[in-house]
Amino acid sequence: MMPDEKDEYNASKIIVLEGAQGIRKRPAMYIGSTGTSGVLHLLYEVMDNAVDETLAGYAKSITIRLYMDNDVNVAEVSDDGRGIPVGIMPKYNKGALEIIMTTLHKGGKFGGDAYKVSGGLHGVGLTVVNALSEYTEVTVKRDGKAYRQAFSRGNPTSGLIQLGETQGTGTTVKFKPDKEVFPATSFDSALLKDRLRYTSFLNPGLSITLTDERFEPSETQVYCSKDGLSDFIRFINSGKTTLTGVILSKQQDDGATVQYALQYNNSYDERVEAFVNNIRTTEGGTHVIGLHSGLTRAILNYISKNRLVKSELKVIGDDTREGLSVVLSVLMQNPEFEGQTKEKLGNTTVKSIVETDVYSTMSRYLEEHPGDAKAIAEKAINAANARESSRKARELARKRSIFDGSILPGKLSDCILDDPQKTEIFIVEGESAGGSSKSGRDKNTQAILPLKGKILNVEKANYEKIFDNAEIKAMVTAFGAGISETFNPDALRYHKIILMSDADVDGSHIRTLLLTFLYRYMKKAIELGYVYVAQPPLYKISKGKEVYYCYSDEELEEKRKALGERMELQRYKGLGEMNPEQLWETTMNPETRALKRVTISDAMRTEQLFTILMGVDVPTRRKFLQEHAEEVRVLDI
Repeated sequence: MMPDEKDEYNASKIIVLEGAQGIRKRPAMYIGSTGTSGVLHLLYEVMDNAVDETLAGYAKSITIRLYMDNDVNVAEVSDDGRGIPVGIMPKYNKGALEIIMTTLHKGGKFGGDAYKVSGGLHGVGLTVVNALSEYTEVTVKRDGKAYRQAFSRGNPTSGLIQLGETQGTGTTVKFKPDKEVFPATSFDSALLKDRLRYTSFLNPGLSITLTDERFEPSETQVYCSKDGLSDFIRFINSGKTTLTGVILSKQQDDGATVQYALQYNNSYDERVEAFVNNIRTTEGGTHVIGLHSGLTRAILNYISKNRLVKSELKVIGDDTREGLSVVLSVLMQNPEFEGQTKEKLGNTTVKSIVETDVYSTMSRYLEEHPGDAKAIAEKAINAANARESSRKARELARKRSIFDGSILPGKLSDCILDDPQKTEIFIVEGESAGGSSKSGRDKNTQAILPLKGKILNVEKANYEKIFDNAEIKAMVTAFGAGISETFNPDALRYHKIILMSDADVDGSHIRTLLLTFLYRYMKKAIELGYVYVAQPPLYKISKGKEVYYCYSDEELEEKRKALGERMELQRYKGLGEMNPEQLWETTMNPETRALKRVTISDAMRTEQLFTILMGVDVPTRRKFLQEHAEEVRVLDI
């Protein structure tokens, strides 16, 4: 059978997408997503250019203004740097500004003359912002004159206009994200503030002013750090009891500047914030590997030299990093990032540079500060002892078939199917709700695990207590994927872990405890999008034979206005008040329910909140609640 001519694959089927066309066709290739994170990425691209002027030594202040234009967010970013060049590029017979805004892989960051170090190295940032915006307007001040040029969806809509004479230099980029590309165009102010905060820490002396005019009243906040990384490490350790002073270092080697601040605290977790040319490398890379290697070698040498371990106990690298908080910043030419979103550094030479410096600095510090050295060594040795105890406990548990998945917890009502992509497990608060959900579920795909009371707060407990907790043990066994360093998401028995608790304060507390456990010991499940929160209704309205469910006070008011006064209203205080049919219809039926997927949009903010809200520092938690109480809009969610 001959294929139709229209189905043949030949030269006529090849399509070339140039410039903005290609970006608009596949925007996620350049900004990671067309969701809210992608919208914020556009703003980051413009900000990074302004910060690069700071790194080059020309800019001292950046201002960001957010406002609305016909219900769409607009951002305006200004700096007092040198200003984007506006002269004609003879080879292209176009102005440099137009080339920068409309052409991929161009700019002043390839040769190394205009910028020694830079976060924007691919030459696509402003072009992408322009291509994915309804309009973009650039104003440049340089050589005593002001210029402006306008663009839309990647193309110029005006020529370069000279506005007249002016004082100073700098660049202002104003852009409106395109609703044709982004379903929602809102800039997440909380994530943006975190970004501005750590940018100010990494660039001491730089002043960043954020003015948000999208809501009433408008808000203006200034970010500026005097002591840089010292301020940064104190910020991320706030709410924790520190065990040492802040250890600082700044060295230059082979064209790279390596600086870091580290400090130990009494927690059980490691916290690394790593940056290359002011770009946060969330997946680490060679610089983080070098940090770990140098730190481990220095501490193990100190322990061995002073004969601090008397038994056969072996201290390993992970033990030396328990309770460690560190900020690592590398400034270098030609960093090799993996992907346009720059989440991982690949330069091999950086590893040895960082490792050598960290080993030298830490070795000297341990010798010169015996009190801190003792605290660090004891922390590592205690971690090794706890790890060894946990290993023996896990071996014993495996022998008893507790955690190997062969014996599921008795309270689990499992589903019939065993395909994790088609199955889900409801973690349910209380035996009463557990009974209703068992009766109302789809037995083929939905498993039910009721929990008794509130689980252990893992933020305040060590591994041995967590391992012995009956409710946590039941969850780990039911999930079938291990825990902590042994957690394997590929072994999960369900790809939807749904937390279902009452819509009250106790239910919110239980949900927070569960999320704390999952974030600390099964974080990958959240990162993969496997964790959800069920949304049970707050109210049931009956009018005649009609029944309606409302999930918020606003929805209740709207329904009241629509139905009038003659109706029966029931406020659900708990899941157990609903019969199986109601629970299925409102909260469990995939066709009608409303689930909220749990995401980690910003690790720094998430880490900080879990430490403050679930940790041991009561004064810091009280202060946080007092400062943010008025921000609460909906408590019963």
